Amino acid sequence: MAAVVLIGSQWGDEGKGKITDFLAEKANLVVRFQGGNNAGHTVVANGEEFKLHLIPSGILYEDKTCVIGNGVVIDPKILLEELDYLAKRGIKTGKLLISSNAQVIMPYHQVLDGLEEEARGEHKIGTTKRGIGPAYMDKASRIGIRIIDLLDKEEFADKLRRNLVEKNNLFVKVYGTEALEFDGIYEAYLGYADRIRSMVADSSLAIDVSIRAGEKVLFEGAQGTLLDIDHGTYPYVTSSHPIAGGACVGAGVGPTRIDRVIGVIKAYTTRVGEGPFPTELLDESGEQMRANGHEFGTTTGRPRRCGWFDAVIARYAVRVSGISDFAVTKLDVLTGFDILKICVGYRVNEEIIHEFPQSQKIFKQCQPVYEEMPGWQEDLTHVRRFEDLPLAAQNYILRIEQLTGVPATLVAIGPGREQTIVRGEMF
Repeated sequence: MAAVVLIGSQWGDEGKGKITDFLAEKANLVVRFQGGNNAGHTVVANGEEFKLHLIPSGILYEDKTCVIGNGVVIDPKILLEELDYLAKRGIKTGKLLISSNAQVIMPYHQVLDGLEEEARGEHKIGTTKRGIGPAYMDKASRIGIRIIDLLDKEEFADKLRRNLVEKNNLFVKVYGTEALEFDGIYEAYLGYADRIRSMVADSSLAIDVSIRAGEKVLFEGAQGTLLDIDHGTYPYVTSSHPIAGGACVGAGVGPTRIDRVIGVIKAYTTRVGEGPFPTELLDESGEQMRANGHEFGTTTGRPRRCGWFDAVIARYAVRVSGISDFAVTKLDVLTGFDILKICVGYRVNEEIIHEFPQSQKIFKQCQPVYEEMPGWQEDLTHVRRFEDLPLAAQNYILRIEQLTGVPATLVAIGPGREQTIVRGEMF
């Protein structure tokens, strides 16, 4: 038996899709446990690039069962578009399971997401405006519509009517926009329900059966640790729990079933959207990272903010998720830098701190304290053994291990499956 949780250890966009795809080869079940189509994974398999938003990356293996867990919020229109996209590219999706308890993103969630973000003005969060936050709000308010409700015409109609009364009052009386009509939404979503009906299951039970049978289960998170709604850079966070504990809640498994937690980190740091970012580079070095790493959001296309590796937030991710192994991605992007920097602490009002601060007011004031290391000029993309990396690249990885206390068991030096250096067993 092996149950492995794979999470992002920075602000998301760490390359989790590639690592999930790499590990999924040995897994029997791949489970997505939180987030929605505000996240995106880019996977290169057999020389082809695939962009996924809701469906676990393991779908690219025909023999794997993939699960969208109860912790995910699902836009059924986007889900079906993704299924059609995969079908057109020859990928079979017949082994996909969708949790009956997952929440459904409705059109009023998307409208509200856009209106609220616009109303924030200079205090905007940087939401993708896909309705994710409002869907989680309704879930917490206990008025959400779940997948199981969508499959019941009468139940769905009742909940949709009641929710539209509340949402339309808000749209018309507060925001001065038009009300949404029941009939169009009802008919469209019944059509979606018919197409996904055969995939809906008690996903928690399916996962439990797999674990009890001694199979290997990979839990795949979206976003990253610093976007966790409780433990991230609040309020510039997502609306769910991307940390390892989120896998238990979002998939319906007990914590004693988890054997290993793999944190994915870039060899540098990126962030999309608003919020503090101590190591951000607003110079040629940042532009070079963005260009070399093709740092543009999979879901939004927005350019990612780039900066040096931050060991403080990496240690924080280790603490809140109990990370046992790191998968370091995009080491090849740092080729060409004469000097590399690693943030080992923050300077705040002449004091140096080495732990992630709880106050975001303080975090905004943090200035990075750097260590410098020599860079390398060699192309890494064809290297397959750690000892064949340039000595400077080896030392860079070893220093990350020293600063975080966690081994870098995987090191990615390109987007392809084969461009992955394995330094130990993960399953």
